[in-house]
Amino acid sequence: MTIGSTGSGEMSLARALARAALSIDLGRFDANVVGKAKICLLDFLSCAFEARNHPWSRQAIGIAREVGNGATVIGTSTPASPGDAAFANATMSHGLVREDMHAASICHHGVVIWPTLLALSERTPLSGATFLGAAIIGYETGAQIGRALFSSDLARLYRPTGLVAPLGAALAGSYALGLTEDAATSAIAIAANTSSGLNEWPRAGGSEMYFHPGFAARNAIAAIELAEAGARASETILEGEAGLFAAFRRQPAPAGIQLFSSAEPEIMAVYNKPAPACNFAQTAAQAALRVVRELGSSEDIATVSIRVPEAAARYPGCDSKGPFHNALQAKMSIPFSVAAVLARSALEEDNYRHIDDPKILRLVERTDLQSELGLTNAFPAAQGAEIFVGLRNGNTIHQRLDNVIAATPAEIRARFRHAATGAIGEKNALHLEELVDTCTSLSDSRVIAARCRLEPAEQRLRPAS
Repeated sequence: MTIGSTGSGEMSLARALARAALSIDLGRFDANVVGKAKICLLDFLSCAFEARNHPWSRQAIGIAREVGNGATVIGTSTPASPGDAAFANATMSHGLVREDMHAASICHHGVVIWPTLLALSERTPLSGATFLGAAIIGYETGAQIGRALFSSDLARLYRPTGLVAPLGAALAGSYALGLTEDAATSAIAIAANTSSGLNEWPRAGGSEMYFHPGFAARNAIAAIELAEAGARASETILEGEAGLFAAFRRQPAPAGIQLFSSAEPEIMAVYNKPAPACNFAQTAAQAALRVVRELGSSEDIATVSIRVPEAAARYPGCDSKGPFHNALQAKMSIPFSVAAVLARSALEEDNYRHIDDPKILRLVERTDLQSELGLTNAFPAAQGAEIFVGLRNGNTIHQRLDNVIAATPAEIRARFRHAATGAIGEKNALHLEELVDTCTSLSDSRVIAARCRLEPAEQRLRPAS
């Protein structure tokens, strides 16, 4: 049987993915894989708590319709419909631009998968093992489709997270709820019909980027619930003549898209960002921090040359040298991120609070960004960067990193505790971390979402339905 073909009697790609996912034995995921899922969940929650008061977060929370016994909107006391809660939580978790990243698919899967599963867990009781297993399946699905779909040209126009994350989240939810193969196939197909997210915002200075994961999560829940209700969608939505690959890649879907076909699940290729900025700015900013160790003063800098993979140099907003109208444009800009590190001798959120800092802007003006063949050939397996800082005295400081240095589990836990304590208090934050750590032993995972509310979790637990 040829998977992904449209020929008569051959299995569609959507059905093949659904069948493979629904047959997954959770016992196949070892402790490292499960541990990575837990760290990704903590990082997701950390970002949502920390960004809860940002304007785009308040806007997303503000349009959530309050529903008695509804789903949790993180860091608030408002129960909302599952779709609205997922929208708000996805927006908040993307609000710092510090979400987890899968480089090969150029996608942030976690900011769509976790809001979807959290909302579903409060609607239908799920064991903790099922909750985490479904997330791992969601990361795998979105990553595999994204690897095959995206080129640097396509990623310049469409937001990868908006195109493939709804499909991964839809299959994750289908697995979690135990849908039939027919329903799960339709959920994927319906979700594919919602694929969207345009990349005009880096140039225009818009804030719609923050809402892309929100739309994706809400659409994933709608796709799942429509499939549950009996809706049937096009099985050949991925490989068909007017399917996802034909519409966006302008090429046939490859036959080799399979779940868990590699030595390690795709979630193990996900990295957690060390800095609240674009994925493509991470390594260059880290290299700049190494330059700082050899630098006397940023006033000594005459020129800054940055070399990155072609995908980084070409991604919308990454080559921008201003003018910067908001922090998001600065967070997308590799020149700004590097210049801010060199000017402030730090790599942190405060680098983007003063986008009109003359010390930073002076360095931005002196920056040259280009792609480099060796770095391009190594991507996406490695995401390297190289920096040459020319000094006024004629000397040059050179630093190269062959790959991004991901945030460590200890760093992720520290920033989670800080953000969660500020939102729900230290006692609740520590309890929430414990719930995530012991998730596989939970009989009902909705306690995780409930603990993210401002009020005591026990006041909001609904009886099983």
